[in-house]
Amino acid sequence: MERIEHRASFGGWQDVYRHRSAVLGCDMAFAIYLPPQAQEGPVPVLYWLSGLTCTEQNFITKAGAQRYAAEHGIAIVCPDTSPRGDDVADADGYDLGQGAGFYVNATQAPWAAHYRMFDYVADELPALIEAHFPVTAARAISGHSMGGHGALVVALSKPGRYRSVSAFSPIVAPSQVPWGEKAFSAYLGDDREAWKQYDASERIRTAAEKLPVLVDQGEADEFLDAQLQPWRLKDAADAAGYPVYLRMQPGHDHSYYFIASFIGEHIAHHAAALRA
Repeated sequence: MERIEHRASFGGWQDVYRHRSAVLGCDMAFAIYLPPQAQEGPVPVLYWLSGLTCTEQNFITKAGAQRYAAEHGIAIVCPDTSPRGDDVADADGYDLGQGAGFYVNATQAPWAAHYRMFDYVADELPALIEAHFPVTAARAISGHSMGGHGALVVALSKPGRYRSVSAFSPIVAPSQVPWGEKAFSAYLGDDREAWKQYDASERIRTAAEKLPVLVDQGEADEFLDAQLQPWRLKDAADAAGYPVYLRMQPGHDHSYYFIASFIGEHIAHHAAALRA
């Protein structure tokens, strides 16, 4: 593991590391913010999953989260959104291939060789973080768009692993919208039953654990009706008695201006659960 960026921020450090991922079979970069409290002892961790076309850089440079992480004494870990490299399969367009891993374990060629982002995010990366950094085993998870989908599915699939989950503009029903149908067809094949394990609106119906879930969605989001459809998650959660707090935010779109406006409230949401 090699540190490739090291910057002071709000009394702590915003770093970026590169490491070899055994799960993905390629070199991966991840960002980690360590708040000033980490100098005194281990701190809890919030994992952030970013959306289509993003790397580990988008969140750490645009969201303004370091200020709130320092205030609450929380580390933030941001992985890349897919495997990368010359030997890693790719596709034309922004919504499949590198930059569009969709946080699934691919089963179809040529994707299955590297695209195992679910296992990377849920297992390999946390094990690496907890082995090498001053953090506790208290974890929370959040994300945006494709990353909001990833955060919800990982949390719903791993009972006991996380204290809380939140999302901005998540793709809540990927098996029923164009982005997800394209990605799942390529990564998982044509069996739509196999897609359900990576669909939050399906997973929440039978979830074994009820975590506090906060979802923020902009009412002016250009992808709201065609790709995001948060009401599908809310309807499934209400039917299952699962506590999802969905907030529709007037005037906000799909951008990091939206995330920056409410990231402080999301970090406070996670801090309360991490302290419990």
